[in-house]
Amino acid sequence: MSSKQTILDRELFTEALRHMGEEDLLYLNRMVIERLNLLAQAKSTVELAQFAEGDRVHFTTNDGSVKRGIVLRLNKKTASVRTDEGQSWKVSPGLLSKAAAR
Repeated sequence: MSSKQTILDRELFTEALRHMGEEDLLYLNRMVIERLNLLAQAKSTVELAQFAEGDRVHFTTNDGSVKRGIVLRLNKKTASVRTDEGQSWKVSPGLLSKAAAR
């Protein structure tokens, strides 16, 4: 789709939005949320596919410390990681990096 067509389509869509009632807007909202969730799930699936059980990984926690460990399980949205200190974490695949094997 060309950028000119995209702009025109957005303008038409914006105009249509201005004329929608509450029921139509709520329906559109549900559709947008479903689509965003589907896109997020697809992204997570692609990111998780980079890892396998047994992979050495590292990630940075909210407090800035770096944790290293092994992927124990790949869940629907996260990877279960056992750190070298014996802690269990469920980590978003976007926050994981492969680490060199020990």
